[in-house]
Amino acid sequence: MWPAGARNDITDIRGLKVGNAHDAQLASGTSVILFDAPTVASLSILGGAPGTRETNLLDPENLVGGVDALVLSGGSAFGLDAASGVQAYLREQGRGFAVGSVRVPIVPAAILFDLLNGGDKDWGRYPPYRDLGYAAAANASADPVTLGRSGAGYGATTARGRGGLGSASCRLPCGVTVAALVVVNAVGSLTIAASGHYWAAPFEIGDEFGGHGLPHPFPEDAGAPVSKLDARQGANTTIGILVTDARLDKASCKRLAVAGQDGYVRSIWPSHTDFDGDLVFAASTGAIDLPDDPVVRIELMAAASAVMARAVARGVHLANRDRDPH
Repeated sequence: MWPAGARNDITDIRGLKVGNAHDAQLASGTSVILFDAPTVASLSILGGAPGTRETNLLDPENLVGGVDALVLSGGSAFGLDAASGVQAYLREQGRGFAVGSVRVPIVPAAILFDLLNGGDKDWGRYPPYRDLGYAAAANASADPVTLGRSGAGYGATTARGRGGLGSASCRLPCGVTVAALVVVNAVGSLTIAASGHYWAAPFEIGDEFGGHGLPHPFPEDAGAPVSKLDARQGANTTIGILVTDARLDKASCKRLAVAGQDGYVRSIWPSHTDFDGDLVFAASTGAIDLPDDPVVRIELMAAASAVMARAVARGVHLANRDRDPH
């Protein structure tokens, strides 16, 4: 397994900052990655119930070559307002795609459904997500990320308890780093049957999500699908961001995002259901030229899958530390 970065989170990659904002009474929040410069990005959507903003421009054939920020938010469709708050912050900083004398900050976003998690959603005429987005952008830093019940992961849930905000990183022998930031609000379960052992255990580095390994003997009912009892269309979703410092174009970023979806499959059972909006953004800061070697490219994609699986399990583990059966 490739070693984790120094911080084992997405801030191991230079050229970006992460900000979180949440409201405990609302039981929801927002997370944002701000890039220091416009950054090449694309995405993959495999869930049956996605909610997004400004994602068509990430297709390789479309014009805009770089994004200023990426947003993950609770609040279902209301949470798409968080991107407007981030956009307002970036406009104040003079950031954005130049169109004549005007600059338009490019801020794609994805949301999850946390409207029935017990928080107070009686917000009146306008939801609070624009303010949460602005706050997350304003407090964004290159410091280690606060994980677990934080930002967009504050009100997240899974089939067996709390969801959360996770992150992980790894460094390849060629010097390239790949890292993930993910919010887990899945229909499915992160653990194998009721064992408390994570599906992502084969990829764990040290004890980053408990160090419990795989169960022995393996439960006979491990393959039985487990889901939230209140599953409904749009009510769930795992949304994440992969970033690498390898120089990639839009098409290669899309392939990286597809590899990130494999990380969901390795860590959540079941994944990509009709009731999830599973989505992965992928971005390249372009600081390091990737060696012209197909083996290295395969390694990068495999690392993306592994690091996403680790980030998923780590976020849920940190959100449920006080409930760990071990």
